[in-house]
Amino acid sequence: MGSGFKAIPLIDIGPLVEKIDDPNMVNDADLLEVVRMLDDACKEAGFFYVKGHGITESLMKEVRDVTRKFFQLPYEEKLKIKMTPRSGYRGYQRIGENVTKGKPDMHEAIDCYTPIRPGKYGDLAKPMEGSNLWPENPSNFETLLENYINLCRDLSRKIMRGIALALGGAIDAFEGETAGDPFWVLRLIGYPVDIPEEQRTDTGCGAHTDYGLLTLVNQDDDICALEVQNRSGEWIYATPIPGTFVCNIGDMLKVWSNGIYQSTLHRVVNNSPRYRVSVAFFYESNFDAAIEPVQFCREKTGGAAKYDKVVYGEHLVKKVLTNFVM
Repeated sequence: MGSGFKAIPLIDIGPLVEKIDDPNMVNDADLLEVVRMLDDACKEAGFFYVKGHGITESLMKEVRDVTRKFFQLPYEEKLKIKMTPRSGYRGYQRIGENVTKGKPDMHEAIDCYTPIRPGKYGDLAKPMEGSNLWPENPSNFETLLENYINLCRDLSRKIMRGIALALGGAIDAFEGETAGDPFWVLRLIGYPVDIPEEQRTDTGCGAHTDYGLLTLVNQDDDICALEVQNRSGEWIYATPIPGTFVCNIGDMLKVWSNGIYQSTLHRVVNNSPRYRVSVAFFYESNFDAAIEPVQFCREKTGGAAKYDKVVYGEHLVKKVLTNFVM
């Protein structure tokens, strides 16, 4: 496929989902073939679609539908769960409030994070302590989303077990001190079309890499808007494939793997005449984990660490404190 990949690979991870937690199945041929495909995709593109993941297409659609219903509410209603520093940066943000590289993004969103009880991580997490703000309308929102989060978290853990094997590590290399208590982030994003001229830019979300381990994107089936930059600098559409997640790897995995896997720049440009919904689930390391190149990945890349140690929570808090204009 080469570094100038023209399409994002599609992987049927059914064998991995079914067998990865069974210690007797780690050398199963079908499972190892999925691991090989994950390795290729992470090296070549940093992005891949997954099918056979076990989360029903109807649930994925229901999550997008309930998100769309919330964004269709009057502005005053949406403001009932407005994101503020006091809410631990959880809740609703209007168009242009999220900023990427100094430029306002043309989307509205609800941000949710793993709840953090006061004092759990000392001063490290102070700005982000609290629980999520769930809207009362639609009435099934909280129940539906909490179920969905649990399913995404379990699926992400299984994919990360496959990635650990792909890198040549133990199956549980991303557990314990690294991600035994994984932090997660959920962003429910709406890309409107009727933005006032004086406010409008061409970018739904500016070019960026994700900063955790793994992202699962559940996007509308019929709108092309997510673009991924290949190593030649070309932008390639992540064309929707119904029932799949678009997955990509983040900065923490780049550091942990000592650059064997690179996080890939991506952006959203919604040129469609219709409102687009995308629900992104970010699977992260432990909040207080110090991520650094792991020994077995260093050995594969000449021995020296190519990246400094990063405390995930510090990285996240810094991003959150600079990402919003309120």
